[in-house]
Amino acid sequence: MLEQVAALPIDALVSYAELLIVLETVPWNGDPVHKDNPHGAVRAHAFGRGGLVTYLILEDQRRVDVLTVQWVG
Repeated sequence: MLEQVAALPIDALVSYAELLIVLETVPWNGDPVHKDNPHGAVRAHAFGRGGLVTYLILEDQRRVDVLTVQWVG
């Protein structure tokens, strides 16, 4: 995942950093990855003009783990 972040363009890094704040404060605002499981802990959230982060909410640990960072912009 660190390699994915390192490959982001400079202008996308600001949007990614802003998204990390969102994930820390309101992680459930992301879209469920599986539409059949709308309350699932695996979520996705768009950022910037072409980014998508997939992450896992570990509610009992008060933790969010970023699984993938994709950039198509």
